[in-house]
Amino acid sequence: MKITDLKVAVIGDAPIVRLTTDEGIDGVGAAEYWKPYLKPMIEFYRDMVIGKDPTDVERVMLGIRRMGSFKPWGAAVSAIEMALWDIAGKAANLPVYKLLGGKIRDKVQVYNGNVRYEMEGDDRSPDAYARNMQKMIDHPYNFSIIKQAVSFHGGMQNVPDFYYGTPTTTTRYPNRGTITAKGFKYLVSRIEAMLDVCGDEVGLALDCGPGMTVPDALKLAKELEGSNIMWLEDMITGDYSPFVLADLYTQVTPYTSTPVHTGEQIYLRQNFVELIERNAVNVLGPDVADVGGIAEMKFIAEYADLHGILFAPHGTFDGLIGLAAQTHMAAVLPDNYIAFELPQPDPLWWLDIMEGGEQFKVTDSHIDVPDTPGLGLTFIPEEGKKYLREEDAGFFDD
Repeated sequence: MKITDLKVAVIGDAPIVRLTTDEGIDGVGAAEYWKPYLKPMIEFYRDMVIGKDPTDVERVMLGIRRMGSFKPWGAAVSAIEMALWDIAGKAANLPVYKLLGGKIRDKVQVYNGNVRYEMEGDDRSPDAYARNMQKMIDHPYNFSIIKQAVSFHGGMQNVPDFYYGTPTTTTRYPNRGTITAKGFKYLVSRIEAMLDVCGDEVGLALDCGPGMTVPDALKLAKELEGSNIMWLEDMITGDYSPFVLADLYTQVTPYTSTPVHTGEQIYLRQNFVELIERNAVNVLGPDVADVGGIAEMKFIAEYADLHGILFAPHGTFDGLIGLAAQTHMAAVLPDNYIAFELPQPDPLWWLDIMEGGEQFKVTDSHIDVPDTPGLGLTFIPEEGKKYLREEDAGFFDD
């Protein structure tokens, strides 16, 4: 079997990969659903994969991983890798998890970082945070873990005198600085209000940055010791940070019992080595749509497990195809796996243009691992064409 083409279309705002083969089997992959600018980066790899056997997934990946750099190249490579596994599974008439060693769990746990409700007007009081959390707890998916944005990730930097600095909005999460005494009380009071609502039934994860200084990160972690905090995410580095800075995390993690989490911004296993070998964090959260793909995630999870580090993958913007990839990936991870962040089919018409989406429904914070070949999703071309841009009109042609 040989790859005959690598096609990329922006459907909605999601860059979607379709690999075609000389045997009529195709495979699909996706980047995060709000990154249309990735299309030319994915197309960059076309000549490197055409003519290759897609079932030799690792051989194809060895040829493209080294081309490119940190984000956003990891997203391009990850989307292609998903499509390769999809073809390999369809060719073998097996679900992807079977090709990765077989599942060790029939259901995979997910956490909520995606189902969101607007705060009530301008009310940002502790009670408003509590009410907002209660709405998420009451969601039909019955989430066992809910993540909420706070500190520099949750807009708190715009609260007057929250930190010693002037908030800017020039790019994503640009703000960083020392939190004031007033700001720290503001932050902790909102967290305590949410903890009261979660009780012992729902674990609370906090998306904190990037932007916190090392002293503030340690101060917050120490303040929350003994509470039902699942992890403090990306306090120091994180979204759109083109660096890791394990040294800074080693000044926090060993000195607190509150779990510290990072990793969604990191591409490739090599860039996790220092975090893992120095036990710089307690929990890692790579994203299957950024890290280099499904097999890359498995390698990192297994290496982390050898060092006592837990695994809670990021995934909020991965869409329906990313949800399928996450599910197969989570089925084969070792026991350090906690849960992955649930992506949603966004917009909902994704369920109309692909067969198989109904297999990934959430019940009591878990998804049953499907047994359909490949990733378990197939485009319905007649429906999908309705959402193609004019320049992508030939996406479904063989």
